[in-house]
Amino acid sequence: MGSALEKAIALLEAVAGSPRTLGLSDLASQTGLSRQTAHRVLRQLETNGLLLHEPLREHYLVGHRLKQLSLSALSASQRTGASHEVLRKLVARIGETCNVGILDDRDVIYLDRVECDWPLRLQLQPGSRLPAHCSAIGKLLLAYMAPRARRRLLGGAPLESYTPHTVTDPQRLEEQMESIREQAVSINVQEYMLGLLGIAVPIRDSGDRVVAALAVHAPQARMDEAQARSYLPDLRAAASELGRALESNVGDEL
Repeated sequence: MGSALEKAIALLEAVAGSPRTLGLSDLASQTGLSRQTAHRVLRQLETNGLLLHEPLREHYLVGHRLKQLSLSALSASQRTGASHEVLRKLVARIGETCNVGILDDRDVIYLDRVECDWPLRLQLQPGSRLPAHCSAIGKLLLAYMAPRARRRLLGGAPLESYTPHTVTDPQRLEEQMESIREQAVSINVQEYMLGLLGIAVPIRDSGDRVVAALAVHAPQARMDEAQARSYLPDLRAAASELGRALESNVGDEL
């Protein structure tokens, strides 16, 4: 590992790939760098916003700039790869707008989206953000988080109410999470926008981990809950294809 770039990449991969935060000793050991070299490169990565330094524990976290780069790369591969074709065919089959999203803190970020042909629809572009606690994709992904991390996320600050149907009580949301995990389905009925209904299913990788979610949404005048549930076989079949396509896209990028 000779060049500065190789050392920086090794440290970034170690931080991003770890399920827990890592300190200097951990990172030096994992990358084979000396503590002095690792510390110098980590400081440079921190200065450039790619890593965050947690001063109380002397640990390192993924920085905002690295997170944005990762999201941009994933979104670009999603929109141009086989996964976009899966989404396009699904929309052609059911006739309503479908989107793929992931969780970023308290927000859902749309990686990809295909609009239906109806003139009455909510128009959002890939990269758009929606609050997780009142969207079908967001609630589903929250349900599959580790319970402690979810409670910390939902209880960290008051949740905003967007309609009279928005659930802002963390305990009530926890009750919804249990039902969502049991059914592997999340439904949003006018929680973010009056008159809008959405339903989401998980997208899993080859290790059966939930890595994203697939949703369809439409005005209630056109799609009630029974109609939305009738799309579940199509949604689940597409979600399986998207899981395989997403892994293929990521593999092609590496």
